[in-house]
Amino acid sequence: MADQTPEPAGAADPAPGRPPGAVAGPEPGRSRSRRAVMVSIGALLMGMLLAALDQTIVSTALPTIVSDLGGLEHLSWVVTAYLLASTAATPLWGKLGDQYGRKKLFQTAIVIFLVGSALCGQSRNMGELIGFRALQGLGGGGLIALSMAIVGDIVAPRERGRYQGLFGAVFGASSVLGPLLGGLFVDNLSWRWVFYINLPVGLVALAVIAAVLHIPVHRTPHRIDYLGTFLIAAVATCLVLMTSLGGVSFPWTSWQIVGLGVLGLLLLVPFVLTELRAAEPVLPLGLFRMRTFTLCSVIGFVIGFAMFGSMTYLPTFLQVVQGVTPTLSGVHMLPMVFGMLIASTGSGQLVSRTGHYRIFPIAGTGVTAVGLLLLHRLQPSSGVAEMSVYFFVFGFGLGLVMQVLVLIVQNSVGYQDLGVATSGATFFRSIGASFGVAVFGTIFSNRLGPRVATALAGTPLPPGVTPKSLTSDPRAMALLPPGTRTAVIAAYSQSITEVFLYAVPVMLLAFALAFLVREQPLRGGCTVPDAGEVVSSNPVHRSSHDEAARILSLLGSREGQRHIYAKLTARAGLDLLPAASWLLLRIKRHGSAEPALLAERVDIPLRVITDATRQLETRGLAVRQGLPLVLTDEGRRQAELLFRAREESLAELLGDWWTKDRPTDLRQLVQELSGELCGSDAEQPHDGPRGDHDHPR
Repeated sequence: MADQTPEPAGAADPAPGRPPGAVAGPEPGRSRSRRAVMVSIGALLMGMLLAALDQTIVSTALPTIVSDLGGLEHLSWVVTAYLLASTAATPLWGKLGDQYGRKKLFQTAIVIFLVGSALCGQSRNMGELIGFRALQGLGGGGLIALSMAIVGDIVAPRERGRYQGLFGAVFGASSVLGPLLGGLFVDNLSWRWVFYINLPVGLVALAVIAAVLHIPVHRTPHRIDYLGTFLIAAVATCLVLMTSLGGVSFPWTSWQIVGLGVLGLLLLVPFVLTELRAAEPVLPLGLFRMRTFTLCSVIGFVIGFAMFGSMTYLPTFLQVVQGVTPTLSGVHMLPMVFGMLIASTGSGQLVSRTGHYRIFPIAGTGVTAVGLLLLHRLQPSSGVAEMSVYFFVFGFGLGLVMQVLVLIVQNSVGYQDLGVATSGATFFRSIGASFGVAVFGTIFSNRLGPRVATALAGTPLPPGVTPKSLTSDPRAMALLPPGTRTAVIAAYSQSITEVFLYAVPVMLLAFALAFLVREQPLRGGCTVPDAGEVVSSNPVHRSSHDEAARILSLLGSREGQRHIYAKLTARAGLDLLPAASWLLLRIKRHGSAEPALLAERVDIPLRVITDATRQLETRGLAVRQGLPLVLTDEGRRQAELLFRAREESLAELLGDWWTKDRPTDLRQLVQELSGELCGSDAEQPHDGPRGDHDHPR
């Protein structure tokens, strides 16, 4: 009675080499395996939550941090150091995990992240904090890259899309909770708890991973592009340092700033030469021959530039200029986050339904430019309703374009480039985020000093208060007379809002480039963008096979109701009830099925199963061996036709990725996923919930 043993949704993949549609015998301990998988997924989600929160929780704490440690002019580097380190480390973690096993590397990433968090909490000055944030970013890149990859190791292909969707939900939740938690910790404990909170969560995740995570060893050898990774990180660091230090720490014409710019450009030469020769380049230069990839990369760079630059400095405006608490500044940021999430979800659904995507980069960059102009209009006297509208418009514009850009890139490349094109497009958004935070910081610092000095001109200052101290620690404004304090607040307001005006021409460039994007027929496989790509600053790192598995898992599960079995039956040229086709495939998969027990186990009405059983027996496709049903020779033949029809239906979702010379791994993926979906519990070949007595036709 094979159907009595429950199949875990999180069971490991079927044994390699098992022919498609072969009988799956009972596996002892499957319930325990399911529990272990669910606990492991929980630990992975905790690890992902740590990294995702750290991209947003710090923003509302930054004004307090720089006031405490001094050095408001270096505020941007608290964010930039993390972004640069995690962006550079993400592809390395992914390939090292393939080569040496992901469990130990994931544990290593957690340890690095926790050490960095503890040291950040202990920082005594801005230099220490910036350095420790970079260490934290190294670990954070591994948490994001490896946690999603491990899902593919422990979860069957048909479930991967659903579980990876949970990771996207974590990013969405962190974008909402991060600013709020950061404010709560600052108001009620200390800014240091923004980092300390990672320690108990991370230790629990580390212990659970060590105890219950057992990953099959599938090592894939790589020729890792260490030199290319180092060079692209060095180029980005030089240029970001130039933009963040120029006019702040050193004059723009100083040898330090000019030297950083020249060094960054010179390092591009060996980087290009390295990438041209590398067996597995970190950034394949051949992608830039594709017009769509190049355009989307530039637009993505600008989007990252505007998004993270704004998210870093808006809390400073709210806390210093508006005078709200850190917690309330997180609340004020929510309209922007909600606008982003609503627009990204809505644009993804509209693209899926209409097959048209070109309008979204155009509309998104245009609305974002309007949002930046609105943010430039912010004043110390701006009300909550006015600010909420401005924030929502800005976030809505970002959401319209962020997710669709990745979809456009995926739709323009062949299967062999699917993985590198996806990671390449998100890589440029991550680099843009680093530049945006740095450039916004430079403009802010360059404008703030002279304006504060002008506001204080001719005014007697309290002891210990100087123009420099006021630009390093905004809390010193409390010591100023009311009139002077108002003038200094106005200086802060103008300096912060001016950065949004400077971002408008860059966004208008992206708006113009969006008109050059050509629309191509949309592949079915490009209608399920990854929700985790919306608010994450880290580049996505998945191979073409992993991305195809995610896509097919989601699309295959969405088909799983009565109509798919009606379609499969017609495609196979058979005349069966949809439920009879489902039951035929289920018996083929498990060797036998007992209808009475099956009706108790799956969410299908008893009458539907009874009708299906009667049809199989009447037509000689199945016979009783005691209580269970087993297939006859003709039943096995028709089940094989249905199985092949399911393979064909999945292959159609891949569009022209499914070519005559398709790679072996793609053929195996379709066969494996087809075998898991056919006759599974997840699919219900009927209309309505249990108890619906409509006829299964």
